Amino acid sequence: MEGMTRNYMEILRQFSISGTVTETKPFGNGIINDTIRVNTAEEETPDYILQRINHHVFKDVELLMNNIIAVTNHIRNKLIERGVEDVDKHVLHFIPTHEGTYYYYDGSSYWRVMLLIPEAYSYDIVNAKYARFAGLSFGDFQDMLSDIPETLGEVIPNFHNMEYRLEELREAVKKDPVGRVSKVQPLLDAIEQRAETMCQGERLHREGLLPKRVCHCDTKVNNILFDEQGEVLCVIDLDTVMPNFIFSDYGDFLRTAANTAAEDEPDLSKIAFNIEIFEAFTEGYLQKARFLTDIEIAHLPFAATLFPYMQAVRFLGDYINGDTYYKIAYPEHNLVRTKAQLRLLECIEEKLPFMQSFVAAQQKNSLECRA
Repeated sequence: MEGMTRNYMEILRQFSISGTVTETKPFGNGIINDTIRVNTAEEETPDYILQRINHHVFKDVELLMNNIIAVTNHIRNKLIERGVEDVDKHVLHFIPTHEGTYYYYDGSSYWRVMLLIPEAYSYDIVNAKYARFAGLSFGDFQDMLSDIPETLGEVIPNFHNMEYRLEELREAVKKDPVGRVSKVQPLLDAIEQRAETMCQGERLHREGLLPKRVCHCDTKVNNILFDEQGEVLCVIDLDTVMPNFIFSDYGDFLRTAANTAAEDEPDLSKIAFNIEIFEAFTEGYLQKARFLTDIEIAHLPFAATLFPYMQAVRFLGDYINGDTYYKIAYPEHNLVRTKAQLRLLECIEEKLPFMQSFVAAQQKNSLECRA
């Protein structure tokens, strides 16, 4: 029983798992939760994933798990209706405790267990091929959840609320706790010049024109599992699934995937917006996200501008506050991040006319295919 710890065994005994546990070992490279692979001895029993939920990030664990179970149950039913075989490879399967809950609190930490999906792989590569896979996967994910009967809660309130993020920044400017506002005034001006435009999502929602959907809210390509043949299995990492505008899933993917440089690249000349990634992701996304309204589709290019803007606001606010939220590697790190995100925003703004034309053409093709 190499790699076993008494602590893990005590936790695992709280869950309705099968088989004889032979080994526990760290798994994956997640930075939020602690993830442990649990191997069993018998061929007929599955292996498992044990996770310690970071309750400092996800403060309401019951709400978190209620969201996840509602989502996975709904997707499971959709896959069964489609006649999908081996459903447990295509949606996460969480194991209840003997008390019937989907998490266990040991007095200091919260734990959950799910089936390990065997022979499944994730990739950090973002090229046109995998961007299209991501578009198909997240579009289908949202499409399956477009008629979920349960009302999900916000696991991180105001996570992608642009008005709220701007208020946070403005409050930091008023307080100026470490005396940095005077040196960043041009950046603040660039943000305020765009503020009204960037808050149009919240305004459209108040006018009843923009609905909130069940969104993944962390649409990275490595949150998709593939089989050995390169076919998509399922979307994973569901902790941030909650109601939001579809801008979240669409725009945040492009912020990272279509950026030709790191989000903290100090050499702004290296930053550009990869239009091929945009085209591939958009094509895949619109092919599957059949529930979208005309207003949602028309605002997809706006969503691509929104997320580098939002991240610039957050980085700059943290810099003004004295670097209290994001980890930094050097004193000006958040300032460098802010400038890089604003440069990416400028690159996207330059391509907006093409992006709007591309989205409109994709929408027209989709309507003709359905006719």
